[in-house]
Amino acid sequence: MAASLKPTCFPQLKTNYSFPESPLYPSSLTPSTTRPFKLRPIMATLAAAPTLGLSQTFSRLKQQGNVALIPYITAGDPDLSTTAEVLKVLDSCGSDIIELGVPYSDPLADGPVIQAAATRSLARGTNFDKIIAMLKEVIPQLSCPVALFTYYNPILKRGVGKFMSTLQDTGVHGLVVPDVPLEETEILRKEAISKNIELVLLTTPTTPIARMQAIVEASEGFVYLVSSVGVTGARASVSEKVQSLLKEIKEATSKPVAVGFGISKPEHVKQVADWGADGVIVGSAMVRILADAKSPEEGLKEIETFTKSLKSALS
Repeated sequence: MAASLKPTCFPQLKTNYSFPESPLYPSSLTPSTTRPFKLRPIMATLAAAPTLGLSQTFSRLKQQGNVALIPYITAGDPDLSTTAEVLKVLDSCGSDIIELGVPYSDPLADGPVIQAAATRSLARGTNFDKIIAMLKEVIPQLSCPVALFTYYNPILKRGVGKFMSTLQDTGVHGLVVPDVPLEETEILRKEAISKNIELVLLTTPTTPIARMQAIVEASEGFVYLVSSVGVTGARASVSEKVQSLLKEIKEATSKPVAVGFGISKPEHVKQVADWGADGVIVGSAMVRILADAKSPEEGLKEIETFTKSLKSALS
C-alpha cells in the first residue's frame, strides 16, 4: 500500500543512493488526410492494482470535486538522488499524479528547457536502468501514481513486452509516448493493458475531430490535451482555444482530460480548471526551477513553494 502523506512537504535530502550499471509533430498528433483510423477494440480490462492507478485517481478526485495536479520533472537532472527527493516533495505537497521524463537524445516534443535538462542528465550517465533502480526504492514511499514519459525508440530497443514488464515490476502506473503514431499503438496498448499500465495518448489543437475521437477512444488513464501547437515550454498565457477543445473532447468521451504544454503559473492552472479540465500538467516551469537552483537543497525548497502555490490555485 502507498505510504501516507508526510506532515511536511520538504524531506531531508539524501545522498547515499547507489544505482547499478531515449516542435511536437509526430504523425500521431498531426492532421491526417486519409480516412479516420479506427482501432480494433482490445478485449481486456485493467486489473486492480495495489495503489490507485491514473483513472482511479481521477475518479476519486471527481467524486471530491477536485482537479488533478500533475507535475513533470526530468529524471536525473540535476542527478538521480535529487530526482528521488523531488518525487517525495511533489507527493507530500499534494500532487495527484507525477509524470517522470526519461531523458532522450532527440526529444522532438520538448522545448529548450526540457531538452537542456535531458542533455545534462544524459551527460551525467543517466539511463533507463538507473532510473528504474531509483524508482524501485522511491515508488513504495509515494501515495500518488507515477507515469513515465518516454519516446518510442527506447521502448522498441528493449522490446515492448520487456519494457512493460519492467514498469509493472517497478510500480509505475502510466506511460506517455509522445511520438508513437496512433496507428502503431495497438501493440503498445495490448502489452500495457496486460501489465496494468495505462497508456495515455495525446491530442492537439490541429488534430481533426475524427482523429481526435479515435485517440480518446484508445487512450487509457486520461486524455492528454496539448494546449498549443509546438513544443513544451512556459508561455505567458494559455490559448483560449483550449476551452473549446475541452468541450469537443468531452463531447466525444467521458474519460478525464488533462491539459499540458505551456501551463506554468498558478493563474494558468486556475484558468484551465475553470474551463473544465480534469487535470493540469506543469512541466517546464518545474524543470527550470531545478535547473536554476544554486544547490539541490535550494531546488527542493523552491519546488515545494511552487507546488503549494499550484495546489492552492486548484482549491
